[in-house]
Amino acid sequence: MDLTDILVLSIFILVAAFYRAGFFSWSTFWPLALGSIPFAFFGGFLTVSTSLYKVLVGLVLLFSAFRLLRYKQTVENELKKAPLPLAYLSGTGIGFLSGLTGVGGGIFLSPLLLFTGWADAKKTSGISAAFILVNSVSGLLGHVSSVQHIPGEIVFFAVAALIGGIIGTRLGTRRVGGIGIRRLLAVVLINAGLKMMFTNQPASSWLNHSMRGE
Repeated sequence: MDLTDILVLSIFILVAAFYRAGFFSWSTFWPLALGSIPFAFFGGFLTVSTSLYKVLVGLVLLFSAFRLLRYKQTVENELKKAPLPLAYLSGTGIGFLSGLTGVGGGIFLSPLLLFTGWADAKKTSGISAAFILVNSVSGLLGHVSSVQHIPGEIVFFAVAALIGGIIGTRLGTRRVGGIGIRRLLAVVLINAGLKMMFTNQPASSWLNHSMRGE
């Protein structure tokens, strides 16, 4: 099984499970993905100094985590449809930032979906799973276009992501409620925010070095 097979299997397991359980919304996903895919590619292609924006992004993630921990569950009748222009523009911004930072985008998209009321906690998980995949593939293609090589180590990360996806999907659709999902997301955001602020080498930088054989 090569990297492409693993990615296809990952998206099938994640999205199909959430979709079958009723925790996925195509109408919310497609404008976000349509905006994000080309900009994730563009962000992945760029090589820029990361010192300042890493701190800013880290602070935003920590603030989002704090908001999630204090966030009261949105009831179903308070959910609203994402306006297409705003969803598309949000996708472009998240996609570009995802490609630039070397992350899939779920850490940026999930708080947005919850705070705007575009999705509840479980639908946020399903939408983010698909969003992470398309952004990761697009950003990776941007890196490949820049350095013309894929490091062999990435297969191990893909396998780990697949295993984590299977476990997370089962927990998210069957065992963990909305409050639990939000708390887990807050922990992920705290970890990502601190890593952004206090590590010297983001994922995109590691990938660039690996692709060049450094």
